[in-house]
Amino acid sequence: MPDKKPVLLSGIQPSGHLCIGNYLGALKNWEALQDSHDSIFLVVDMHALTIKQNPAKLRQRCLSYVAQYIACGIDPEKSTIVIQSHVPQHAELMWILNTLTYMGELNRMTQFKDKSKKHAANINAGLFTYPILMASDILLYQADLVPVGADQKQHLELARDLAFRFNSTYSDTFVVPEPCIPKSGARIMSLQEPEKKMSKSDENLNNLIAILDSSDIVKRKIKRAVTDSGSEVRMDKSRPGISNLVQLYSLITDLSVKEVESQFSDKMYSDFKTDLGNVIAEFLTPIQKKYNEISKDKDYLESVLAKGAENAFYRGRKTLSKVYRKVGFIQPARQI
Repeated sequence: MPDKKPVLLSGIQPSGHLCIGNYLGALKNWEALQDSHDSIFLVVDMHALTIKQNPAKLRQRCLSYVAQYIACGIDPEKSTIVIQSHVPQHAELMWILNTLTYMGELNRMTQFKDKSKKHAANINAGLFTYPILMASDILLYQADLVPVGADQKQHLELARDLAFRFNSTYSDTFVVPEPCIPKSGARIMSLQEPEKKMSKSDENLNNLIAILDSSDIVKRKIKRAVTDSGSEVRMDKSRPGISNLVQLYSLITDLSVKEVESQFSDKMYSDFKTDLGNVIAEFLTPIQKKYNEISKDKDYLESVLAKGAENAFYRGRKTLSKVYRKVGFIQPARQI
């Protein structure tokens, strides 16, 4: 009997435009890990409701994200791709975890503070309890490993604490998940504001390279990217703009930073930017071609989502039944 693969879980909220930062910081890593792990990749549409959404656009983005996952190399035959709201156990487990989470823990969450500033007119309870739903996402599938960005590490720590807390209160039930934070590529920075992370939700689209940006748009955005008054193409902490572009070139081409610096040692910023724009556009072209093919095949997308929902629902129900029994709920004589 083959060894059981460790369970890997991650997800992306369907807000804004999936960007090159999402690919290099998450999707590329997912693709590399899916052969060696029992992988579950979510489109977390329930999380998206913490800010006001246009329902029709939200539905469209969810389908687009699924198609982009597949176009970027996530194989539905190897991995489970699922839309979060297709599995009601996410919300059911969240209620149980709510009763184990202390207000002080949520008050310390830095992302709540950051998002409250951005959405001051809509500071809702969902924004505050967002980390508990994230913990539910992770624990529901008994995830061993969670690839997260550095900005999500605090939320994973809460999931670990809740797993320990539940297990110590009711006996061993949840796997305690471990983080997987890529050493490189986890934080691609904004093109116009290189001191902050590139965000798919940025209102200024010149700050990001979307996976679906046309070649002309990619090249234009790279040409306009902030650098500095210097002329040497090299990594330098005091020069975040050019450093971000050098790292981007390195990650896209699989060349080391030293090799990139050597290749452009006698070139100007303008030459480097032109080449980088071409490299990214060429890299994205086959992804976009596959995306266009997938997004036109509605039957295929529906079959992927149906298969993913069935698998995730079964696994979620198995965990939740165990949790309900442990906390003292009476189980129905027959599953509804």
